Amino acid sequence: MPAIGMGTWQTFDTTADRGPIVDEALSAGITLFDSSPMYGRAEDTLAKALAGRRDEAIIATKIWTSSPAEGWQQAEHALRLFGRVEIYQVHNLVNWKAQLKMLEGLKGEGKVVAVGATHYDSGAFDDLCDVMRTGRLDMIQLPYNPRRREAERRVLPLAAELGLGVLIHSPLRNGVLDNPPSP
Repeated sequence: MPAIGMGTWQTFDTTADRGPIVDEALSAGITLFDSSPMYGRAEDTLAKALAGRRDEAIIATKIWTSSPAEGWQQAEHALRLFGRVEIYQVHNLVNWKAQLKMLEGLKGEGKVVAVGATHYDSGAFDDLCDVMRTGRLDMIQLPYNPRRREAERRVLPLAAELGLGVLIHSPLRNGVLDNPPSP
């Protein structure tokens, strides 16, 4: 798993060509691209941007719906776009029992490599830990940065104990940590 990836939230929900951005990322050694149906057109835009270079990328995307039928539609759409999904996650634990069962089936068919769960809210970390303890996940995704360290208390130690992969989002706190402080 690469140390640095590229998210598509708020940046790929467009019909504009993102090929040059993806080409630059791949040239810099960034191979992990994270998306979600929650991000509007991001999956479609990413798939177009990866045209001819899909085998160079690791795709992490998500199921984001409470409806099992819509979950299947989201999965079918992503698999049509990408052919396979290396990391498929239940976004924010939305109907995680049903969605995880579907993702496990896709993993069994070889269409998905790893399954996981995400949550952005530290208030839901107890629930995330409960799902982690089921033994059904390969990885988790959560926010973590110098100003948001709640995951250190229980989630990250549990992930280490269970041998789960961890994908961090917002390591620069959506750019806040990348900008110099105001005087």
